[in-house]
Amino acid sequence: MEQTEIQEKIFAYLEQMKGKKKLKEKDIIKKIMADTEEEKNTVKTALREMINVGKLMYSYGGGASSVEIPSEEYLREKGML
Repeated sequence: MEQTEIQEKIFAYLEQMKGKKKLKEKDIIKKIMADTEEEKNTVKTALREMINVGKLMYSYGGGASSVEIPSEEYLREKGML
């Protein structure tokens, strides 16, 4: 499976869970690994690439970090829109 396909699955999963549950990086990796039967490093690389380009971001709250889709306001503030 190509990186872009994995990234599409990651994004779709995060959209589906938006507002329901904060997802940790390992939760996303486990879910996508189960769905695609890809190796952990392949999924992790795809996820990190999305974070590096700003399609996803880390957020911190309550002493734990999670991964989420950035809001349009955040993207405008960072000059990415």
